[in-house]
Amino acid sequence: MTEVLFYHLQNMTVENVLPPLLEKSLERGWRVVVQSTSPERADALDAHLWTYRDDSFLPHATWRVNDAADQPIVLAIEEDNPNGANVRFLVDNAALPQDAQGYERMVLLFNGDDPDALAFARSAWTDCKARGFDVTYWQADERGRWQRRN
Repeated sequence: MTEVLFYHLQNMTVENVLPPLLEKSLERGWRVVVQSTSPERADALDAHLWTYRDDSFLPHATWRVNDAADQPIVLAIEEDNPNGANVRFLVDNAALPQDAQGYERMVLLFNGDDPDALAFARSAWTDCKARGFDVTYWQADERGRWQRRN
């Protein structure tokens, strides 16, 4: 069964939250697709992942490269799965793909300070529940540690 995690971002950005989650995914041996909603946003995330920390390296590429199938992390804007990922991150209100049930895990990062993003996340939650996915909601505590909420 596909597990879907909703990460409610408040006073934090995708740029701060995404890299550690990607690192954990790679530590578990997972292949990942990160889907955003525009080529410009994917390019910005691409640049950020190369420079977000001096002492870290996240091997990744965009969907445009010829060897996307060989990359552990692919940044994409479409629903396809160019690297056979078993985990998909959705940012910037990217929609659940039609083949969501084909992933072990889906992770939706949404901006809790944006009413449109909240409405989108609520709709996605309802959709995921209707599809029978195992859905969980995560929010950072006052120290920035992720806590599962009910």
